[in-house]
Amino acid sequence: MPTHRDTDADELSWLLYRQDQVVCRSQARRFLTGAAIRARLDAGRWRAVARSVYVTHNGPVTRRQRRWIAVLSAGAARPAVLAGASALECHGLKGYRTEALHVLIPARCQDRDTPPGVVAHRTSRLPRADLHAVGLPPRTVPARSLVDAAQWASSDDHARAIVAAGFQQRLVDFDEVAAVLRRMPRAHRRALTRETAADAAGGAHSLPEGAFLRLCRRGGLPTPTSQRRRRDARGRWRYLDVYFEEWGLHVEIDGGQHMEVRQWWDDMRRQNELWIPGDRVLRFPSWVVRHRPGEVIAQIRAALIAAGWRPH
Repeated sequence: MPTHRDTDADELSWLLYRQDQVVCRSQARRFLTGAAIRARLDAGRWRAVARSVYVTHNGPVTRRQRRWIAVLSAGAARPAVLAGASALECHGLKGYRTEALHVLIPARCQDRDTPPGVVAHRTSRLPRADLHAVGLPPRTVPARSLVDAAQWASSDDHARAIVAAGFQQRLVDFDEVAAVLRRMPRAHRRALTRETAADAAGGAHSLPEGAFLRLCRRGGLPTPTSQRRRRDARGRWRYLDVYFEEWGLHVEIDGGQHMEVRQWWDDMRRQNELWIPGDRVLRFPSWVVRHRPGEVIAQIRAALIAAGWRPH
């Protein structure tokens, strides 16, 4: 991006360039009189799109411009910041775009009429570490954005999916998310977010090895004849190869490694090699083992019975 020194535009033109042709009245008044602003509006060169927020053209409003409208209209003395899924979209997250634009404003900020499609969330905790230093429009860093998106998700499952996607698409790491959670002790779904982040990150944060054995005992299932963990090519622990040898049933518990594209193919190829001679393979994400054990037990029981096992 060129610097102000590199362009021949005046200061207002430079501001409009930086803000995708969106400006609020207080900004415009640094360069224009109230009468000059009104003249531009009356002539149709500018258009009001929210209270005291203008686009400086009369064409369609783009997604990028909607973001600027959101932060300039929701802020009072200073712009709000994009947050949650809206900030993650700017950081490159794919597959979780929301039509509504989410912004954060200080808890002490007076309520203002935000335009349709903008959701303002108040917060008393927005340290400098959670603000992206150079992002435009102003936004939270990926880890804070992920924690907020999980807080505001429509369901626990949706929250888990967003957190997992943040790791899958390499926007965050576990330490970054854990640091944000330490700064937000009252965050909604805090435990769920940390647990899902740990699973997605893999390694020592993943599901303990003995959890599946306890599940088998509670469900009256036979004890697997082999259960082990190993390190993958990246040095992370993988919890897999729960094997009911007599019935040829493999059960694999996925943490975060299954989201890596190359690892995903390795997993599929290994599954194919097991299926070819007739073994069965069941796979479960670790959060399902924790939170929906009944479903896990039911599927394993059905697979064992199909393979010839008879419950006592």
